[in-house]
Amino acid sequence: MPRTQRNDNFIDKTFTVMADMILTMLPTNQKAKEAFAYYRDGMSAQADGEYAEAMQNYEEALQLEEDPYDKSYVLYNMGLIHASNGEHEKAMARYQEALELNPRMCQALNNMAVIYHYQGEQAEASGDHQAAEDLFDEAARYWMEAINVAPNNYIEAQNWLKNTGRMKVDTYF
Repeated sequence: MPRTQRNDNFIDKTFTVMADMILTMLPTNQKAKEAFAYYRDGMSAQADGEYAEAMQNYEEALQLEEDPYDKSYVLYNMGLIHASNGEHEKAMARYQEALELNPRMCQALNNMAVIYHYQGEQAEASGDHQAAEDLFDEAARYWMEAINVAPNNYIEAQNWLKNTGRMKVDTYF
């Protein structure tokens, strides 16, 4: 049974009915509609913490989807799952793929920065200060890119950049 037929609360059922109506009326080809249905089911499974099911749906959506912009969001969500599972290298690869299709996806840039920052903290905790600084510099680079795309977002990152001397000017405020 498809995930969309298993939703048991009013909001999920309402969303599913509306999404199905939109899919029916959209002036697009059947392949794109199927890709969206898999993507929607993947998001639902991901929200429920059913990561294996979500990944299967995202893989199907990725095979069917032709629009690069839409594909970037499938890849981004796959990256989120990898990151949630502690698979940082896989997450980074998915985020990078998403950025190749959608270079203005500031969420992927931010998440890459978060992973580098986390790895920097781990390196610092283990006493490898040079590796920590290198990783923090990578985090700063990705956060600067994200801030360039969305200047009003990532205030905490902007504060961190200023407090660590990695952003010299209040360019974005």
